[in-house]
Amino acid sequence: MASMRVPPWPPEPPITMPPARIVEVPGRGEFFLRDTGGGGRVVMLLHGWMATADINWWAVYGDLTDAGYRVLAIDHRGHGRGLRSLAPFRIADCAADAAAVLRLLGLAPALVVGYSMGGAIAQTMAREHPDTVAGVVLSATAQHWQDRRTRRAFKALGAMGFSISVAPRLFWGLGLRRLAGRPSRRTVWLESELMRHSARDLAEAGRELGRFDSRPWLGSVRAPIAVLITTRDELVPVFKQRQLAAGAGATVFEAPISHLELGARHTDYGRQLVAALAAVGRREDAAAA
Repeated sequence: MASMRVPPWPPEPPITMPPARIVEVPGRGEFFLRDTGGGGRVVMLLHGWMATADINWWAVYGDLTDAGYRVLAIDHRGHGRGLRSLAPFRIADCAADAAAVLRLLGLAPALVVGYSMGGAIAQTMAREHPDTVAGVVLSATAQHWQDRRTRRAFKALGAMGFSISVAPRLFWGLGLRRLAGRPSRRTVWLESELMRHSARDLAEAGRELGRFDSRPWLGSVRAPIAVLITTRDELVPVFKQRQLAAGAGATVFEAPISHLELGARHTDYGRQLVAALAAVGRREDAAAA
């Protein structure tokens, strides 16, 4: 049909991405990593569900490097160029992956930023691998997704995984057209990135989010935490983000964007992210003094 014709543009990213590298961690596997290099304070970026490092973070790579940070961004298991494991997707494994990469590169402890699912991974990393985490910024995320509405939505994940595995281009193409309308250079690149995902891992990652609950232990995490609330978020309600901030005893920052607008409205978000990182960095420096 006409809406699925091949667009005239190649799948070129919207910016020149930071250098890519493959980091081989003995006993864990090979991990795809963006790494800006340099001698600045290290920030590890953890992307959200159904995204990749580049889809989630491309628009703020420049803000962070301009602020003097060395930026690392990893593709999680089953997402993008991430590890394809025979084991089921687990948040704890993603946290262990990121921690192992930091240790291997000699860059721990780092400031860790988690968006959406990446926020659950960051919380787990701070709890289970505290030697690798100097401070945490949690954004567009929550302590749990155990509410009835969300759990009902997660029940459809088996069908979603089947649809992606059988007709990935149709699934992602129609989804992007519902969100963005007519194809463009940006959506062509997004669709090509989304086609890299593992359908099985995406479905299991959604179920894993439904099982995640940091309420019993988040208050015991020792690393300083800031929460950057996406105040127009349609996927992670603002009240859940504020509950997260209260449970973590976090400093709060706000960006007036929806869950999927980070790229489109990155100026507001990038400024607040840099401020949140500076806040947790100062708290860590004061604690170490």
